[in-house]
Amino acid sequence: MIVQEVFELGVRGLLFFTPAYFANAFALVFKGKKQIDFGKNFVDGKPIFGSGKTFRGFLLGMGTGVIAGVLTGTSLLLSFLISLGALLGDLAGAFLKRRLSIRPGDPAPVLDQFDFMLGAAILSQSWMRLDPRSIIIVMALTPLVHLVSNSVAFMLRIKKVPW
Repeated sequence: MIVQEVFELGVRGLLFFTPAYFANAFALVFKGKKQIDFGKNFVDGKPIFGSGKTFRGFLLGMGTGVIAGVLTGTSLLLSFLISLGALLGDLAGAFLKRRLSIRPGDPAPVLDQFDFMLGAAILSQSWMRLDPRSIIIVMALTPLVHLVSNSVAFMLRIKKVPW
């Protein structure tokens, strides 16, 4: 009985966060040239977000996340909030990585796996409460999802590194 409940909570959580996974992944796939930070540096002299964060990637990642959410039965508004939260969380992670002098594309364990999910959880929970157990299960599964998606992106030559 416990295994079935954990499975159901996990499936519910994965479906709920589908827009976040798609928005985060496809922002990279659709990466453009015009940087969100306009190539500017922060007061510390380091890039604000870095060259990998572009308007095209953000907008098309957002659109892909919203479409994925609607196709899995999530409302348009909630799909938008989850996708937006994921992309804002990813930007916050990039900002933090630049402050820590971690170059774009270099690994930042834990931060890379959870920045987008944390953003999605924070923004979406203002609209619809998901069982906290589902969030915990999805957070536990996210490193595996991240590893698989990055490996596929590397094999497809979308990413230069497999992490």
